[in-house]
Amino acid sequence: MRKNYFNSIRSSVLLSGLVYSSISVAQVTLNNLPNLGDVHGNFQATAQYYIPDSTIGAPDVPEKMLMNGFANIIYTKGKFTAGLRYESYLNGLQGFDARYQGSGIQYRFASYKSDALEVTLGNFYQQFGNGLVLRSYEERGLGFDNALDGIRLKYEVVKGLYLTGLTGKQRSFMTQGPGIIRGFDGEMQLNESFKKLSEKKLRLTLGGSFVSRYQKDEDPALNLPQNVGASAGRFELNYLDFHLNGEYASKINDPNAANGKIYRPGDAEILLASYATKGLAISASASRADNMNFRSDRDASLNNLLLNYTPALNKNHTYSLLTFYPNASQPNGELQFSGEVNWKVIKKPTYKLDVTFNYSGSNDLDTTHLDVATDSTLQGYKTNSFGMGKNVIFRDFYVEINQKFGKKIKTSLMYSYQVYNKSIIQKAGFPIIYSHIVVADISYRLKGEGTVRVELQNLFTEGDHQSWAQGMVEYTVNSNWFVAVLDQYNYGNEVVEHRYHYPNATVGYNKNANRITLSYGKQRAGIFCVGGICRLVPASNGITLTVTSSF
Repeated sequence: MRKNYFNSIRSSVLLSGLVYSSISVAQVTLNNLPNLGDVHGNFQATAQYYIPDSTIGAPDVPEKMLMNGFANIIYTKGKFTAGLRYESYLNGLQGFDARYQGSGIQYRFASYKSDALEVTLGNFYQQFGNGLVLRSYEERGLGFDNALDGIRLKYEVVKGLYLTGLTGKQRSFMTQGPGIIRGFDGEMQLNESFKKLSEKKLRLTLGGSFVSRYQKDEDPALNLPQNVGASAGRFELNYLDFHLNGEYASKINDPNAANGKIYRPGDAEILLASYATKGLAISASASRADNMNFRSDRDASLNNLLLNYTPALNKNHTYSLLTFYPNASQPNGELQFSGEVNWKVIKKPTYKLDVTFNYSGSNDLDTTHLDVATDSTLQGYKTNSFGMGKNVIFRDFYVEINQKFGKKIKTSLMYSYQVYNKSIIQKAGFPIIYSHIVVADISYRLKGEGTVRVELQNLFTEGDHQSWAQGMVEYTVNSNWFVAVLDQYNYGNEVVEHRYHYPNATVGYNKNANRITLSYGKQRAGIFCVGGICRLVPASNGITLTVTSSF
C-alpha cells in the first residue's frame, strides 16, 4: 500500500509540474512576440489518498486516491478578452457532490468592450445589487458554481448611468439546468450623472433589477407558472464616514421543491449601515427573507441551481472550533440581525491593542400554517407580523482582543457564546446546542525570518458530541518553507470509546507564485460553510497533496 501511495503522489507532482511548465513556456513564447496580446491564469490540483478508518467513520474509498484540479487560461489583447477553465474530477474528492465527475472545459468566454458597450458571449458570473434576485458566483472550496452560459450586454448610457442585460442557462455540475434566465439591471450614480452633485459630500446611488426564469410546466397535477419573475430596488448612500445600503426584493408565486409547492409570493429586505473614523468602526445590519428560495430549476435541491443569495449576517470566523457549528441562511423564512464595534485602544506601532465586539443572530418568522382543506389558494401559511418568530436559529456573542508586544510577539484572544438550532440549520430531530468557545493565538518572531505560532482552542458544550479541544504549532522557517502539526480531540464525549483524536501534520513550500503543501492526518465529519452556503464534509484519514500556481 505504501509503495502504491508514493507512486500516486509522485505522479501527481510530475503531472502538476508538466502542466505548469507548459503554461509558463506558452506564456513566455507568446508574450515575447510583438502585438499578440497577453496570457495569464492559474492552476490548482488537490489529490488525496484515503485510508479507511472505522473508528472515526472514514469510509473505504474504492479508488484509494481522488483528485480535483483546474486551470484558468485568460488571453487579452486591447479591448478583447477570452478565456477558458479546464476542470478535472477523477474522481471528485470526498465531500464534493458526486455529480462532479470527469474532465472537460466547463467555463469559456469571449468579451469585447468598445467605448460604452461591453459584450460577453459564453460563461460569466453576475450579481445584481446585494444578490437578492441574482447572484452567480463560484466558491471552489464548497464545490459551488452556478455560472451562467449565454449572452451579457453592459452599456453606459451617459456618465453615471449603467445598464446590464443578460440571458442564459445555469451550470449544474458538469451539465446545465433546464431553466432559461433573463435579467436586467440599471444603476445610476447620481454624483456622476449630475454635474451640480459631483462635488457634494453626500454620494447617492440608486438601482433596480428584474430577473425571470422560464421552465416548462410538466407537472400532471398542478398548474405551475412557467415564467417566474423577481424584482428588486436598492440604494447606497455615503456621507463622510457614514455608509448606508438597503435593498428590497419580491418574487411572484413560485411553487418549488424547497417550499412544498405552495403558491405564496416571496420577498426579502436587507439594510446595512456602518460608521468608521480614526480608531473606531461601528456596523449594524438586518435582513428578512420570506419564501425567497429562487432557482433556475423548481425541482432542484441543496445548493444546486440557486439563482439568488440571502447572505448570513453573522461573524465570519476562521478558527476551526469557532466554525464547528456554522450558520446557514434560511431563504424560506428568517429574520437576521448583526452589530459590531471595533476599537483601536492603543495605536503605537510596537504596542497595538484593539478590541472587537460582535453580536449576531437569527430567528424564524412569526407565521401561522394554513389548513390544507381551507387553503384554496395554496398559500401554505400567513405571516402574522413583521417581527421575529419564537424559534431561535442562531446566536453568536463574540469578543476578540488583539495585542502586539514590541516587534516579536503578537497575541489574539477570542471568546464566543453560540446558540445553534441544529434541527433548523441541518436536520430535524436535534436539540438546540449551547456552546462556549475560547481561542488563543500567539506568534513569536525568531531571529532571521523564522516565526513560531501556537494556537489553542476549546469548545465547551453539553450538547451534541460534547466538548472539544484543539492545539496547533506552526513554524515558518522562512518565506519559502513552513511546517505545522495539530490535534483535535473530542475529550468531552460522554461515550468514552468515542473520545477520538484527529491529528494532522502539514509541510508547505512557497516560491513566487507557486505553492505546494503535503499533509497527513484525520478530518472529522462536519459542515463547512462560506457566507451561509454549506456542504457536508465526511470523516477522512489520509494524505493530501495540493499544488497551486499562477502566472
